[in-house]
Amino acid sequence: MHQTLIRAFYLIGGFIFVLLGIIGVLLPLVPTTPFLLLAAFCFSRSSERLHQYLLNQRWFGHYIRDWEEHGVIPLRAKLFATSMMPVMISYPLLFLSFHPGLKALAGATVVFALWYVWSKPSERPMTTEKKTDTPRNTS
Repeated sequence: MHQTLIRAFYLIGGFIFVLLGIIGVLLPLVPTTPFLLLAAFCFSRSSERLHQYLLNQRWFGHYIRDWEEHGVIPLRAKLFATSMMPVMISYPLLFLSFHPGLKALAGATVVFALWYVWSKPSERPMTTEKKTDTPRNTS
């Protein structure tokens, strides 16, 4: 019973995150990829069929596979995050009045998030194929 409840929780979470990801496609300031990564995580714990469906999607499946297999965040996504996070936080920090400690916490959160994004690889690691020495022609 306990496992069934947890599995249902992950399944519902997966659908909610897919819905938020779809909203992110339609609304320019709502992120898509983090929600789809969370959906993939939830589906990997609740429904292998839905997890595979996300992994095999034409538009975003390769991003999820790269993240799951290698922890890769593409350079384009890093640049987008680096430009958007300061833009999104600048208005509240500069023009809204709230406790300076909360402003510092918000700024520190953005710095930590950017550090995390930039600490991840931008490309898949090169595959190491076993090289065989070809005999030289000594004539």
